[in-house]
Amino acid sequence: MTDLDPEEFRRLGHAVVDWVAGYRGGLAARPVRGPVVPGEVRAGLGPLVPESAQPLDTLLAELDRVVVPGSTHWQHPGFMAYFPANAALLSVLGDLLSGGLGAQGMLWSTSPAATEVEQALLDELAGALGLDPAFTFAGGGGGVIQDSASSAALVALLAALHRASPSWRERGVDGTERVYVTAETHSSVAKAVRVAGLGERALVVVAGTPHAMSPAALAEAMAADAAAGRRPVLVCPTVGTTGTGAVDPVRAVAEVARAHGAWVHVDAAWAGVAALCPEHRGLLDGVELADSFCTDAHKWLLTAFDASLLWVRDADALPAALSITPEYLRDGAGDVVDYRDWQVPLGRRFRALKLWAVVHGHGLDGLRAHVRGHVALAAELESWIAGHPDLELVVPRSLSLVCFRHRGGDAATRAVLERVNASGEALLSHTVVDGRYVVRVAVGGVTTGREHVEALWRRIRE
Repeated sequence: MTDLDPEEFRRLGHAVVDWVAGYRGGLAARPVRGPVVPGEVRAGLGPLVPESAQPLDTLLAELDRVVVPGSTHWQHPGFMAYFPANAALLSVLGDLLSGGLGAQGMLWSTSPAATEVEQALLDELAGALGLDPAFTFAGGGGGVIQDSASSAALVALLAALHRASPSWRERGVDGTERVYVTAETHSSVAKAVRVAGLGERALVVVAGTPHAMSPAALAEAMAADAAAGRRPVLVCPTVGTTGTGAVDPVRAVAEVARAHGAWVHVDAAWAGVAALCPEHRGLLDGVELADSFCTDAHKWLLTAFDASLLWVRDADALPAALSITPEYLRDGAGDVVDYRDWQVPLGRRFRALKLWAVVHGHGLDGLRAHVRGHVALAAELESWIAGHPDLELVVPRSLSLVCFRHRGGDAATRAVLERVNASGEALLSHTVVDGRYVVRVAVGGVTTGREHVEALWRRIRE
């Protein structure tokens, strides 16, 4: 078997780019989610593992016949269900460049460019977001692109465990560790606690006021644990919770946590990128007191999954907890960053290329316009809902997230959601707030414009 020669790759590459362009160009005419039932896609597929080689056009035909009709179209302008998963076409091109280079960036020596581009890019983005210079490599910290905020939370927890007890690497956990969250903290933190072997007893849910973490309740919980011989290890305040977009008081929370020596990890997976806009930088008040900060480029920042940006204040914290160096990975490169020590897996893709393609092609002005446009659209929708006699806002709008319900109760609210989603023009999701069923509208798609929000509002009114 031989690989494609460059000219054959060029021909097939044009066909693939044409297919992607056609798919994206026709999305608005499709239902946001195909009307499929479990097992239907699999039943419709032909043989996937042929005995002999097949031409590419038969694969593209299968995508058209089975995959596209059976997909939820996250790049559809009417997709407003979960937080966006922006995959701007510039980032798709960046992904192609990354795959074309085929770099394995686990060590500096295995791809110096992959390492140093990522370092430089994360340092510059830290400045663009207004982060404390201590989060840059020049300031003694540094940034890394993880696959997801879930992985960012896990490595932050492992670093916190190591700082709380340096013998942790040899002896493991002892059951006294405690991690502090709220009822609205993303479930990935609870999963990280489980993966790290702490057990659910280690997770302390702190009361809110009403939907954000209460510093007073946190102080009480941490003091009680310390008095009982338990060790406060990590506190996770959130900037923009998944359910309602709530923002925890990071500064006050961090001051309480630091009094007990606990690691502070700020999860701003969705909302953090809004700090590119000076008017939204107040969201990050107090982050300079944190030990780590995470926001996702693959949600609202136009970059195809996976690209979660994690910064730490101490560049040695993650390697101290995670580094294991067998002889075959000793390369003697000297004082360099080996990103394999900043994550759980060994191997890593050149993710920085697709993010670089986005910021290079749109510029900070374009990225700010992208965020501001969605915030303005959500503000309009909020005003329309507030003026409707049968609807009510459940919590104040958070950036581009609007949460509302029908005054008639849960059944009526659920009916609104189901009818909107059945139309195919838009896709929304729900949450439960104070025991009540609530509809979430998360404006943020790459191509979502005013006409799409107006169409959604017409459907809601119906």
